Amino acid sequence: MVYHYQPKSVDSIIIRDFSFAFPDTLDPKWIPGKTVRSHMFNGMSLTMPYLEPFLVKTGKEAARHIECEELREDIRGFCGQESQHYKCHRRLNDLIKANGYPELAAVEERFDKTWKDLMNRDLEQRLAYSAGFESMTNGFTRWMLKKRLTLFKNADPHVTSFWLMHMIEETEHKTVAIDAYRAYSGRYWPRFKGVFHGSFHVVGHGLIAMMVSLRKDGKLKHPRTWFEIIREISGMVYNVGPFMLRALLPGHDPRGETDPAYMKEWLRGYAQLPDGAPIPLIDTRHPAMPVPFEKI
Repeated sequence: MVYHYQPKSVDSIIIRDFSFAFPDTLDPKWIPGKTVRSHMFNGMSLTMPYLEPFLVKTGKEAARHIECEELREDIRGFCGQESQHYKCHRRLNDLIKANGYPELAAVEERFDKTWKDLMNRDLEQRLAYSAGFESMTNGFTRWMLKKRLTLFKNADPHVTSFWLMHMIEETEHKTVAIDAYRAYSGRYWPRFKGVFHGSFHVVGHGLIAMMVSLRKDGKLKHPRTWFEIIREISGMVYNVGPFMLRALLPGHDPRGETDPAYMKEWLRGYAQLPDGAPIPLIDTRHPAMPVPFEKI
């Protein structure tokens, strides 16, 4: 397959400093009244310091085989953004463990081994996994931005702002993983399998961590907890699943997925920030939870 670079929906992939100062007293149940939802997102966060270095190493290795300078530049931006993400997730995860869930350290040991083992796979398979996972995050962005009031009303503003900014950047670099795969290989069936492998592998490990936390809370014997688990997972599948299904199509190109208006507004607001200024937090008590840049 001959690869031809196409422009992205953004001019460039900007590496931003994730300057979120999570409070030392952070409550791991950071979404009021939503214990299962809090632990579900905490579980996803727990995977990131192992998943995202895997994505970075795989991207850098692929870049050595790619001649297109524009794509190599995109990969550099992708790797820079993912590195900022996992460092911030690590800070958040350390607080979650320190504030009531030390059992998650053993889960992290399993995650560390899992993604180190994945690094032993051949590059084509790792790129297909990366492209598959990134197709899922495209759906996560739209779900979390569109449903932000339903998901995060009155939630901790530090964690909410971090998650939404993370997802905005995931969509900002939405073309990179699949472009890298197509430039290196382009074979359809490995990428098809990668959609399932990358997506279900990450979500499955996040749900394992969620269950460990719920067990620590003594919640797993309660029928209401299982109803909430089913409701949360169903909501995720309903909102994210269509993006994964479209990613299975032979000619899939994430450029065809329109960037959310909230994302575009957030990027415009961030561009107005003075150099070195901290990222303002989203007001989760506001009835619209607007982007936090209006007064700049």
